[in-house]
Amino acid sequence: MQGRGCRHCGGSIELVLADLGDMPVANDYVDPVGAPPVDAIVGLKVVVCSECRLAQTIDHKDAADLFRDDYAYFSSTSQEWLEHARLYVDKMADRFGLEPGARHIEIASNDGYLLQYSMARGLAAVGVEPCRSVADVAIAKGIETHVAFFGREYALEMVERSGKADLITANNVFAHVPDVNDFASGIYELLNPDAVATVEVQHLLRLMERLQFDTIYHEHFSYYSLFAAMRVFVTAGLRVFDVEELTTHGGSLRYLVCRTDAAHRTTPAVQALLDEELAYGIDRDETYAQWATRVRALRDEFRQMLRGLKGKGKSIAAYGAPAKGTTLLNYCGIGPDIIDFTVDRSVSKQGRMIPGVRIPIRSPSAFDDTDPDYVVILPWNLKDEIVSDKSLWGAHPNTKFISAIPWPAIFAS
Repeated sequence: MQGRGCRHCGGSIELVLADLGDMPVANDYVDPVGAPPVDAIVGLKVVVCSECRLAQTIDHKDAADLFRDDYAYFSSTSQEWLEHARLYVDKMADRFGLEPGARHIEIASNDGYLLQYSMARGLAAVGVEPCRSVADVAIAKGIETHVAFFGREYALEMVERSGKADLITANNVFAHVPDVNDFASGIYELLNPDAVATVEVQHLLRLMERLQFDTIYHEHFSYYSLFAAMRVFVTAGLRVFDVEELTTHGGSLRYLVCRTDAAHRTTPAVQALLDEELAYGIDRDETYAQWATRVRALRDEFRQMLRGLKGKGKSIAAYGAPAKGTTLLNYCGIGPDIIDFTVDRSVSKQGRMIPGVRIPIRSPSAFDDTDPDYVVILPWNLKDEIVSDKSLWGAHPNTKFISAIPWPAIFAS
């Protein structure tokens, strides 16, 4: 558990970005058989360090309690994410001249969604994944995968066992790490002298600009601006030499990182993005204090919209059961009295319920038997992919869609 100071620098963490109250753990989907009357809840509060400006949760659970053997998120369920992974591998291999046999290590490799493309290019692909449920899927694909939490000690074990890496990938894991200094030090130890690590993580600036409060949940221990991330990397002996903005997860950054003394030239993109963050006020207390007021207004608008439709006799379902859906629905107090059910392509979630609000999760085939007036798109970052899926909506031409982020809105396909 976190102590009283910032998890990176030990500075004061009295400034509150968001206090969402007591929440269930986002991915603790509920099995109707033998479920307790109510789900366990934990305080969900994000504070900001007054020194390094790292946004971070307090009152969280330990990582081992969150990323268990039965972890239910499988990256390969999204075709859009698979394409993102394929393009990434091609881009990195071409840019840095990775030849067949080059050692590519992915931290939090999930079900092999990305390393399968590395193997196709002849790279020596190795995954590190703490959750047995998804690691087993990768292993079944023939991908060397180690079931472990990554940090400096494990990185040193990997170096002793098989050598250093020519490319390290860490997609959407940096936010999930409670000991950020240990994680960054592990990257340092695992990198060859002029090798590159890429770290993709949601961008705090875009989260705040677009009111993406639903991406706050217990599994995300930290929320990064470039301003804060650079400080974490520098402490570990690493340098951000380039940065790319991505559309994934509502707005993410890809940090391209090397050892401080590596030959990679720092690109102008780093300073340009840092200037944008400072212009927004990422280093000012009042920027964070004002954000919480806007989030409460969004909650009230969304709740009023759905209750108004239900009051008119309209039927409402949802699509998806992502972690962000747990935060959104619980914070807004939206349960099965408003949303009849949701559907999800992940078989591991079907037949279970969203924690806290306990909305049932069904297969997408549930839409074959129902014709909802409205469908709330919970994974709004995949909205275009979902709404354009004719196999889902071809038989439901009159269904309208609702998205809560960045502001509650109703739209047609």
